[in-house]
Amino acid sequence: MLIFYGHPFSSYTWKALIALYEKGIDFEYRALETEPPFTHHGELKAHWPVGQFPLIVHDGVPYFESSIIIEYLDHLVPEPRLIPADFDAALKVRLLDRVFDNHVMNRMQMVVADALRGAENHVPLIIEQANAALETVYAWLDRELAGGGWATPYGFTLADCAAGPSLFYADWVYRIPDRYENLRAYRARLLAHPSIARCVEDARPYRPFFPLGAPDRD
Repeated sequence: MLIFYGHPFSSYTWKALIALYEKGIDFEYRALETEPPFTHHGELKAHWPVGQFPLIVHDGVPYFESSIIIEYLDHLVPEPRLIPADFDAALKVRLLDRVFDNHVMNRMQMVVADALRGAENHVPLIIEQANAALETVYAWLDRELAGGGWATPYGFTLADCAAGPSLFYADWVYRIPDRYENLRAYRARLLAHPSIARCVEDARPYRPFFPLGAPDRD
């Protein structure tokens, strides 16, 4: 059976989990402990010394980095396809995947990392730059998503697997302004989608860990 390493509150864990749920793949979930003995952390580092997650092991072979994991899952269980077979369609999906990871998720994580350093090590410039970057990408995404539906015209894809957790948490860090109606509606569609809603509910007990204080919504 496929083995999955991750944590229910982790945004990149969600991204891979959403794909697993979409495809209905059975797996053994080895959730990374937040208290000793940290058994699964040792297993994770044995597969990938950097220790980042999510990571899957299938037939003894580890795969890490969330987009690569989803590529592998698409190979393992082709339907429903999360990356289209057509080159141009696949390129569009991969582009949006990188936008959500690099320009939404990672900017959000900059703010979270600043909060984790504590008030004595707070760097206001980091917050200002991250918020400005999120504002810029929100505006771009609002135009990109003007047609409604999912991130691309190709159904629910890798791009939406990335969008779900990135927009869920980014909105906690820098609220999507009301003027970006298309983006706000897209986020609402994502959170109502069964595979994403499942991640939201499974992560609910961990909300006190959010260093900025989880908002009383979603």
